[in-house]
Amino acid sequence: MFEGIVMKSTGSWYTIRTIEGNLIPSRVRGKLRLKDLRATNPVAVGDKVRISQEADGTGIIHEVLQRENYLIRRAIKKTSHGHILAANLDQAMLIATITYPRTSLGFIDRFLVAAESFRIPCILVFNKTDMWNDAMWEFAEELAAIYPPLGVKFYSVSAMEERDVETIKTLLKGKTTLLAGHSGVGKSTLLNKMDPSIQQKTSEVSDFANKGTHTTTFAEMFSLSPDTFVIDTPGIKELGLLDFYDEEICHFFPEMRDLFGQCRFYNCTHTHEPGCAVIQAVEEGKIAPSRYESYLGIITEEESHR
Repeated sequence: MFEGIVMKSTGSWYTIRTIEGNLIPSRVRGKLRLKDLRATNPVAVGDKVRISQEADGTGIIHEVLQRENYLIRRAIKKTSHGHILAANLDQAMLIATITYPRTSLGFIDRFLVAAESFRIPCILVFNKTDMWNDAMWEFAEELAAIYPPLGVKFYSVSAMEERDVETIKTLLKGKTTLLAGHSGVGKSTLLNKMDPSIQQKTSEVSDFANKGTHTTTFAEMFSLSPDTFVIDTPGIKELGLLDFYDEEICHFFPEMRDLFGQCRFYNCTHTHEPGCAVIQAVEEGKIAPSRYESYLGIITEEESHR
């Protein structure tokens, strides 16, 4: 038995990297269940695992070691289960676009809530600045005023023109970073520009639906340097949160968390109650309306699933 880290997952087979740097194609023998976690993929990229090696050189995964953290979303088909995007992360980088395709602020805020629930630092990168008009630049400036005060780093880049790509590469140094976002936002293009040897597949955005087509079909971890790892993931259409209770959700909005204890009622839901400090902060412009709308949307979704 020896330990390794999951570098690639195709659903049934996994590529395990050993401490010595060897890559071993491996599979799970029988049912591998994780305590108190209902997931469609019990083994995820970034997991540290214990494996044995067969006579033919392939590996058998016997155990997933304790995770430091993970990012999970609601599974598309089995909605009572989750799908783990990646595990043991130092940070998460969400690639977004203002146009072609457009990333909604609701999607961004859901991703930030999921990361905040595990205290995973987030970087928000808006790509395709080469396609922006004046109104889009003004919108980006508005967003740049919302997210950095919340502890979210904010950058605008053009992966296609390699504008500010080196800045993004610097942010990754010495860390394990999850790269996520909708299909077509340029995750794979950005990754290829940072390290041309990776050569992830890319494709054009559909003009008909203004949405990206899936080019990354499974999660995979790449090494940019001996101490720098990036996990590329398939494009996420929807980000359903899993196992959140209404009273918990506001904990993962830092600007709302700062107002704890200031509402008139101790069990305030921050939706309609008189004397609510959060609603007052929204009315006074201290909390961005888009963030508050995202909060209400998440609560509504959680109630509908229950």
